[in-house]
Amino acid sequence: MPKRLAVIESELCVGCQLCSFNCARRFGVGGLGKSTIHVKSAGGVERGFVVVVCRACKEPAPCARVCPVDALKSRKGYGVTLDKDKCIGCGRCVEACPIGAVFWDEENNKPEICVYCGICAKYCPYDVIELEEIKTGSEVS
Repeated sequence: MPKRLAVIESELCVGCQLCSFNCARRFGVGGLGKSTIHVKSAGGVERGFVVVVCRACKEPAPCARVCPVDALKSRKGYGVTLDKDKCIGCGRCVEACPIGAVFWDEENNKPEICVYCGICAKYCPYDVIELEEIKTGSEVS
């Protein structure tokens, strides 16, 4: 069954960015540069934080729909996969994402998009996010 990241308790986010740091570590790098999940301030500590991550849009995903070389493919049901070898670096996918969850890797001039591995959720100390199974087609009641 396909999976996606879900923001469960956004009001519990304290902006620690452990999710982002651990996402970037998947690539063997420190910092936030390659992270596919970002935490933004919603207006200071009093207003909280916003977690920006791919929410696995239903087919056809807006980012995949605008890709001129089919480097982004819709996964069965929800979300996308990226073939970086096909990508020409046009950036249309970044512009097309309605929630700003397609990030740009300046070093490689390619998009970075969540692969729904769930490592970020494992390191969230407040259970703000979780990897959930997506019910599709006949599984939806």
